[in-house]
Amino acid sequence: MSLSVQLANLLRNHETDDRKHRLHVSLASTYEEVRAAQRLRHRVFVEEMSARLDLGENGIESDRYDSYCQHLLVHDTRYGTVVGCYRILTDLQAVHAGGFYSQNEFDLARVLAIPGRIMEVGRTCVHPDYRTGPVIALLWQGLARYMVMNRFDYLMGCASIPLHRGTEEALALYRQLSDTHLSPPEWRVYPKIPLPRVNLAGVVPQPAVPPLIKAYFRVGAKICGEPAWDTHFNVADLFLVLRAEDIRSRYVRHFVNRV
Repeated sequence: MSLSVQLANLLRNHETDDRKHRLHVSLASTYEEVRAAQRLRHRVFVEEMSARLDLGENGIESDRYDSYCQHLLVHDTRYGTVVGCYRILTDLQAVHAGGFYSQNEFDLARVLAIPGRIMEVGRTCVHPDYRTGPVIALLWQGLARYMVMNRFDYLMGCASIPLHRGTEEALALYRQLSDTHLSPPEWRVYPKIPLPRVNLAGVVPQPAVPPLIKAYFRVGAKICGEPAWDTHFNVADLFLVLRAEDIRSRYVRHFVNRV
């Protein structure tokens, strides 16, 4: 049995219950499961966030990287629906894909020069009816298991800051977070489209930190430089790296060792 199949079977044994839902995390194993994730992405990114994307099919958000990725899903098993997803692009598959998705937004030369195996995560979304915490927790449980069982040294990816009110709050948030969560210089990346510079005088000094970014920080991730402006999704993307050995022991116990 391959390691990926072992992992899929292991993840299928992990569920969480609340009063209304039974949530279950697993790797997509069929084409239809991937399509369900792509429909959820359309609902969140296109219908809710008004992303301006070139869509090949109505109701489906997909791109050329999807076929090279594994898709981590949270199902509500009571209704048979996908309510959360992540996609994973490994270093080996990135070779076949022509690079990592994040290379469209950042110069990653320094990060990619670090010795060790690396995996990229992205296209994170949660159904609007399930944004109370358990879905993100299960997705991170799955990511942590995948990272450890496949012996990856680093996890990298982008976390987005909405720009509904312009770029001021995103820049203020980056300035705030970089005081305590900035990576070492050898991990530094550079945005291909930086956010336009603005005068931050009078900006709210402590803008809200998006839940996904909080989740990254709780497991020890670091910001690797200034945000990039993703014009298609109209968000500011922070590039983050998580080193496997820096995952705090209490999260290893919670996400990895609970079998």
